[in-house]
Amino acid sequence: MTLIKSSWALALGLLLSFPALAQDGPQQRLPAIRLTAGFHLIQAEVAQTPEQRQIGLMNRPSLPANGGMLFAFEAPAQQCFWMKNTLLPLSIAFLADDGTIVNIEDMQPQSLASHCSVKPVRYALEMSQGWFAKRGLKPGTKLAGAPFGG
Repeated sequence: MTLIKSSWALALGLLLSFPALAQDGPQQRLPAIRLTAGFHLIQAEVAQTPEQRQIGLMNRPSLPANGGMLFAFEAPAQQCFWMKNTLLPLSIAFLADDGTIVNIEDMQPQSLASHCSVKPVRYALEMSQGWFAKRGLKPGTKLAGAPFGG
């Protein structure tokens, strides 16, 4: 009994000594697909279940230079995102079924501010903040890849 109490006290003490460890939440690594925007390549992990979409990029300390996450939904609808427990500033592109960018929003880390598609969409692509702007990608630009029919 004393050993169990000592182990528990040690574990609790370690968590309290390192607050970042105590606050870490779920992270996930999902299978990635290749998307293109003109000659720009994107390696996007695909979040397609409700659980995968809920966790998204939460608690990640970094993203690869051309890495992101594609959120795939069952049917077009107005999609809204927030950044609770997300440590990175991100830009999100809301995408039509054919891969056309509908709108792009910049999102701040650890914020509950809502960022929504301006019309019903099935896809949303999160990349490092400024990724789309630095490449001149804007609403009307079409991305290519398997989810969009090619």
